[in-house]
Amino acid sequence: MSSVGRPSLIFATASVCVAALCALGASAQDSKSAPLAKELVQSLDAAKLDSMAAADPATPGAFVAVLYIPGTQLLVVSAKYAAPQLLTDKITSKDYRDVYVDLQSASVRGSKVFVTDQGADGLAAKPSGDNAADSWDEGDKSVTFDGDWKKAKITEADYTKTFTDADERYAKILSMLLAQAKKAKAGS
Repeated sequence: MSSVGRPSLIFATASVCVAALCALGASAQDSKSAPLAKELVQSLDAAKLDSMAAADPATPGAFVAVLYIPGTQLLVVSAKYAAPQLLTDKITSKDYRDVYVDLQSASVRGSKVFVTDQGADGLAAKPSGDNAADSWDEGDKSVTFDGDWKKAKITEADYTKTFTDADERYAKILSMLLAQAKKAKAGS
């Protein structure tokens, strides 16, 4: 190969690498859950609450709940519950933490989704700064969004699709919690 061809090859390789990094960065910036997580954290802080829970209006017998560790993380669970009236009563009496505990410990088998949102800032395809990686658990499947799809033994495309799907679902869960937080604030 001539010396003229080498710079072109290096430039082409560098361009591909930059494009791939930009795509991964763009997916993190386009997180649908990020603005909702920020708004939920602000609502919880303003109300001096460390938890929130709501019924899932789209799925009878299903609920969502969050445990908020200020400045650190959101621990979010979504699941069906065998005795929905018990959780509905707890939500009415603002026993949100009890709903969270019940969903974590006694949800209908196979219905639970659990999200660990490190930084309480929405899901990110890859952690930034000193943040630990976010994770998504559903059934027997667990995904850590650390940006290392090779370690997870999946393709980059599958990793990106898994992240996008999880982020969309997480945004829906956060929307339900945010609506309940606003409703609880209005009822105060």
